[in-house]
Amino acid sequence: MNKDFPRIITLLREEKGLSQKQAASDLGISQPLLSHYEKGIRECSLDFVVKVADYYNVSCDYLLGRSVLRTESNNQMISLDDDISMYDTYTRSNKISHIVSFNKKTIFNSLGILFDQVDLLDNVGLLHECSSYLFGAIYNLFRIIYSSNPKNPKGIFSIPEHIYRGRLHAMQSISENNAESIANGLPITEYRSLERSKQTDLSPEIINEQYTTMSESLFTLIQSTEKRIMK
Repeated sequence: MNKDFPRIITLLREEKGLSQKQAASDLGISQPLLSHYEKGIRECSLDFVVKVADYYNVSCDYLLGRSVLRTESNNQMISLDDDISMYDTYTRSNKISHIVSFNKKTIFNSLGILFDQVDLLDNVGLLHECSSYLFGAIYNLFRIIYSSNPKNPKGIFSIPEHIYRGRLHAMQSISENNAESIANGLPITEYRSLERSKQTDLSPEIINEQYTTMSESLFTLIQSTEKRIMK
């Protein structure tokens, strides 16, 4: 088995709010054995992978970390390691469109959860710094795409190419640091820190319950990002 399987089956169980004892009973194995599977101490059979996939209603590829899609969609599975160049033009175009739609939904839903939580915390400073960081990321990526064609008019941007990136990254670092300070109750010059009484309790189960239609997108974003970080 691979390194992703233990982490994913643990996350799926926690999302469902199931104890190891209950999940093990439903899957027809002992609780200690399931604990070993979730810790990666022991490897399971392929038959058990299929049983787990059916139990959590996900694909085997998802369980093995080979896809960010939990279930098959239009008979297409998106793998993080897909090589787009292996497809002909027609198939490649369709595949990219499918990935674009999926990624837009993943990002949109994840941002929805993020800003809803920021709103609940009722802290203007935290809202400002989170927004500033994300605005900078979108600005930078859009400028890269826009500037890839030298014929596009440069007037849309007022800061010269050789200046903006360093200052943008510095701005984002400051926003990230300020957001972390505010969230951890540490005072900074401009904003009040977050009151401990307003901090919300979160867990996979709570997120799944509060954001029924969006939680899967956030969990997918977390899994996909962490996999790329550890490459």
